[in-house]
Amino acid sequence: MEQTTTGRIRSIIGGSLGNLVEWYDFYIFSAFSLYFAHSFFPNGNPVVELLNTSGVFAIGFLMRPIGGWLMGTFADKKGRKKALTYSVLLMSLGSLVIAITPGYKQIGIAAPIILLIARMVQGLSVGGEYGTSATYLSEIATKKHRGFYSSFQYVTLIMGQLVALGVLVLLQRVFLTEHQLHDWGWRIPFCIGAVLAIITMYLRRSLQESASFVKDGKPAAHKGTIKELAKHPRAVFTVIGLTLGGTVAFYTFTTYMVKFLVNTSGFSNSTATLISALTLLVFMLLQPLFGLLSDKIGRKPLLVSFGILGAIATVPILMLLSGTKDEWVAFALIMCALIILSGYTSINAVVKAELFPANIRALGVGFPYAIAVSLFGGTAEYIALSFKKAGHQQWFYWYVAGCVAVSLVIYITMLDTRKHSKIEGE
Repeated sequence: MEQTTTGRIRSIIGGSLGNLVEWYDFYIFSAFSLYFAHSFFPNGNPVVELLNTSGVFAIGFLMRPIGGWLMGTFADKKGRKKALTYSVLLMSLGSLVIAITPGYKQIGIAAPIILLIARMVQGLSVGGEYGTSATYLSEIATKKHRGFYSSFQYVTLIMGQLVALGVLVLLQRVFLTEHQLHDWGWRIPFCIGAVLAIITMYLRRSLQESASFVKDGKPAAHKGTIKELAKHPRAVFTVIGLTLGGTVAFYTFTTYMVKFLVNTSGFSNSTATLISALTLLVFMLLQPLFGLLSDKIGRKPLLVSFGILGAIATVPILMLLSGTKDEWVAFALIMCALIILSGYTSINAVVKAELFPANIRALGVGFPYAIAVSLFGGTAEYIALSFKKAGHQQWFYWYVAGCVAVSLVIYITMLDTRKHSKIEGE
């Protein structure tokens, strides 16, 4: 059944809101870890220390490929709508468990174990959310505006980071004291995350299933399996290759940037947070514009532009940023990087979706993407800090530029998916 414009907009909102919750939870866990760490990881306990360092803080990225595989398979077999609903239910469950779990003093070693399990559940959700929502947004949109509509995945993704920053600032400066935050206030943002996820789940229950899934007449045995995915090796490696440079650049200029501004440029925490929030706000507003541009000129020109400019400009931008003490100069430099990055972020979801047929699309988008993010995006900050600790911070600048250059090879050699989309004709 053909959707009305109002119905399609409702579907776009419901399909992309999970990214807001996902990145809200990601930022909240990192931002408030200072306040709740003592509740779960008391000093002097080697078992708990091991769980802390090797488990909880890395588990989200380790679980993402598994989530991409499980939820992608489910979305291809049972439908995009059901998968989107269940993925946000997992998000809500993980946040709620973290919010209500007693500390180590109350239940002992069970506290960090429960926290670890909650993060595993959230990691599964995060891994499954991207591929399913990217598939749904690309399928629900019209051919003429597919790049524009699918760009809202990153709009809500960035919005999640901004909401998390807002909650952090409000709790720190307006509502709670430092003691209250350490004592019980850190639980509030996780409760908010659970509520946001429940609202999103409610909205997703009323979504229409995508026409591509409904029209796909293949039996379940041919849907969403690794065996079926193996029939599309070029598309799989294209997803990994085009994600490599984009995810490293994204994590560098968004999630890592506050620490870079503080530890390298020398800005205060509050100034660095403000600069990051302002750049993220403008970055968010740029996504639909670049998505709309891709509908006019194609996906490939934007990807190639990102590849060329990213490979050339990353090192100079980071070198200048490391030496500036001026807030507006820092803002301008980061914005230059994010404008270049928008050539990737605004359309990467639709490009991946257009590479696969409907029976394998959610798995094809989500699984290889999650692998690339876990290997390269999730390790970007660790590599940056390792180089800095070794006294060779500039090596990281070249690493980021090199990753973008590798992806540029993929961008140049791949077909323009707007003209050769597997979504057409479904």
